[in-house]
This record gives sequence, structure tokens and C-alpha cells, in this order.
Amino acid sequence: MSIETQMLTLMINGKQVGPVAVPVGMPMIDFLHDYLNLTGTHFGCGQGICHACTIMELHADGSSTELRTCIFDAHFFNGKSIRTIEGHATHGPSGEVTDITPVQKAFIDHFSFQCGYCTSGFVAGATVFMERLQREPVKRSDLESAIEDALNDHICRCTGYVRYYEAVRDLALATPGCVVD
Repeated sequence: MSIETQMLTLMINGKQVGPVAVPVGMPMIDFLHDYLNLTGTHFGCGQGICHACTIMELHADGSSTELRTCIFDAHFFNGKSIRTIEGHATHGPSGEVTDITPVQKAFIDHFSFQCGYCTSGFVAGATVFMERLQREPVKRSDLESAIEDALNDHICRCTGYVRYYEAVRDLALATPGCVVD
């Protein structure tokens, strides 16, 4: 008996992947870990509840959305363009990190994490949120509730959420065009 496979082709972190034969039904997180050694996306609950496995789908119009890799199989992503946590920072020729994103810097500056298990999902969620704010700014009076709406489904078992939320709030306030009076 053999395992049924199908071909998979997609863009991951700006690079073409595939076509590659992938077992039908393999969760995307397993494909990322086992086939590509992209292990920064973490498996948490396995039911799409905790959002530790969140990555970004990049759309042709420049927008992005969050997707969870534990509940979608790899073939769901066929033909799509995604960004994992490994694709956020800029890397030099030897693979060393040369620059981090404003979201990553805000999280570091606020020491938003302890164990870091949920951080990759929070980076994806906060990045999607910040990109949306740049297209659709919110009123200053609505910023706190907009952050809660954007990050509320992400679960952190260490620090609570205050530092993540403060980091995103401060970044939104410091980024021109995201918040209007």
C-alpha cells in the first residue's frame, strides 16, 4: 500500500517551492517543518484555536490575511503566496539576520514574550493588522478595540497579552497614517 500524493507548488517567503509530491491530507505545518525545515511556525493546539501556527497569505492586491497551518492541509496552499516567520526579517548572504520588521522590533522593545512559543503567530497577526491600518486607518479612540479584535484569537500562556497589545499600540501610534484623530 502506498501513500497517495499530489503535486504542490507555491511561493514561500518570496521563493518558488515545487512542484513537489506531498501526501494528500498532510497538514501545512508538517510540510513546512518536514519538507522545508521552516520550524519557526509552531504547532500548538492542533485545532486552529491557539493561533501559534499562524502564517500570512499574501494577496495580489498587496493585502494579506492570517491562515493557520495546523488545520489546513498543504494542498490548500497550492498556487498561493505565503510568508512564514522566517520570511519577516531580512537575511544576509550567509543567512544571518540583517534587519527585523517594525513589528518584531516593537515586540522586542516591549519584551512581549517569555517562552516565545506563540510569538510567530503574534508576529503574523500583528503584521496583517499593521498592513490593514496603513490601508484603512482607525480613529485614535478606536485603536485599543481594533487591536483587541485583531489579536484576540492569539493565545499566550506566559505573559498574558498586555505587552503584545502595548507593542502594537505604540507601533500603530508611531507609524504615520495608521491612526487618525
